[in-house]
Amino acid sequence: MSAGRVNIAGVEVSTDHYIDGCRVASKERFLDRSPIDGAALAEISAGAAAEADQAVAAARKAFPAWAALGPEGRAPILRRLAEGIKERVADLSAVETVDNGSLLSGNQHRVVPRAALNISYFAEHALTLRGHTIDSPEVVNHVHYDPAGVAVLITPWNAPLMLTTWKVGPALAAGNTIVIKPPEWAPLTCSLLADIAEKAGVPAGVLNVVQGIGEDAGAALVEHGDIDRISFTGSTGTAKLIGTAAARSITPMSSELGGKSPFIVCADADLKAAAQTVAGQYINAGQVCLAGTRILVEEKIEAEFLGLVREAVSHMVVGDPRDAATRVGPLIHPEHFERVQGFVERARSDGAEALWGGARHNQGDLFFQPTLFAGAKIDQEIFQSEVFGPVLTWNTFKNDDEVIAVANATKYGLAGTLFTSDEARAMRIASQVVAGTIWVNCFFVRELAAPFGGSRASGIGREGGTWSFDFYSDIKNVAVRKGSFKH
Repeated sequence: MSAGRVNIAGVEVSTDHYIDGCRVASKERFLDRSPIDGAALAEISAGAAAEADQAVAAARKAFPAWAALGPEGRAPILRRLAEGIKERVADLSAVETVDNGSLLSGNQHRVVPRAALNISYFAEHALTLRGHTIDSPEVVNHVHYDPAGVAVLITPWNAPLMLTTWKVGPALAAGNTIVIKPPEWAPLTCSLLADIAEKAGVPAGVLNVVQGIGEDAGAALVEHGDIDRISFTGSTGTAKLIGTAAARSITPMSSELGGKSPFIVCADADLKAAAQTVAGQYINAGQVCLAGTRILVEEKIEAEFLGLVREAVSHMVVGDPRDAATRVGPLIHPEHFERVQGFVERARSDGAEALWGGARHNQGDLFFQPTLFAGAKIDQEIFQSEVFGPVLTWNTFKNDDEVIAVANATKYGLAGTLFTSDEARAMRIASQVVAGTIWVNCFFVRELAAPFGGSRASGIGREGGTWSFDFYSDIKNVAVRKGSFKH
């Protein structure tokens, strides 16, 4: 293993930062390991204040020219960036799977293609924001979406490429320049994204990547005095630290954070479809912030539905994520494994019963059995706190008022899933559950034109469609008095 470039799954990947169109090495480095087998993948350049300063300065220098291109000038470049991602689906999928343990089939067919769409969609959407006017009796209001400046984008390890492009697309389309801080536990596909951007003709300094540990590189970026936006996806605890830094400089911040989402199953639902969807909450080893981890089942169908879920979960193969048959891969890191295991042990101590799972899987050191706890009380940790692993809870309800109260009985409000065949009932429950997204008779459908984000401790702001540009732009109103110009 050497600094500079390494071979990961047959793909050459740079281990250094990407700043102002060049690869930049740091003296300090950190080790990146694969969660599949613990193999050492690369020694990654570890940035801190010096690299943050360099990247922000490069982004600031590149900003005027990139902003001046306008949406029409930026769109062709961003289309090439999206095409570049499409051309490297196989490479990006292979590297991401080895780096964070996510399913190779999912990366190939859904995640990486979605990353390309994240770029192209926002490039096109930016073109629609021109010419927005609001008429009033005295004036015509011309609404402008002006580029904000330099945006710092901090992304998590569970889907680093897709969630990075979810930010990169609107940030660049809006005319900002960016500094990406990849997750230290899975930094490799963000490095590949920089190569693709360079090949696509993204000008030097417009897209920069600073790798490193959050407490060093991340802190230096969010505390920097010359940035204009911070977008963060990750834990609620880390968001509080970033928010404190952002407040000192009054830097606007958007955050998509943790969740403890309810999964509500009514007696009139398609129970087979609901059971299959419950089993799907274990995909990516439960390392999905949107997962419906609190299963709330109408009391009269409990026994029948539990049998259907048990059957569906029995087909969730735990194994190497590169195997097409696998549905549950490893947890990301030994530290995270210990965290998940700690939740399980404390749940047992609190009196909850593991209906299945509850221990390390024999597949390997970081593999955990799909787990379901029954008997957890609403005020207990396993019901209240985000585990971010393949661990679900099971509770029943008698009526709609009860399930709405239980669904809202946590500090989170990211998402919810509801299965019922009664449309009026669905709308009544969905309207009262606190969440940024409620899926009815489906799960994990994220339409790019729709708003996405969390309530309460699950986030600040919304992404998607025009909502993304509301954040990544300085919105200006030019109010022109009617009849005041000579013609």
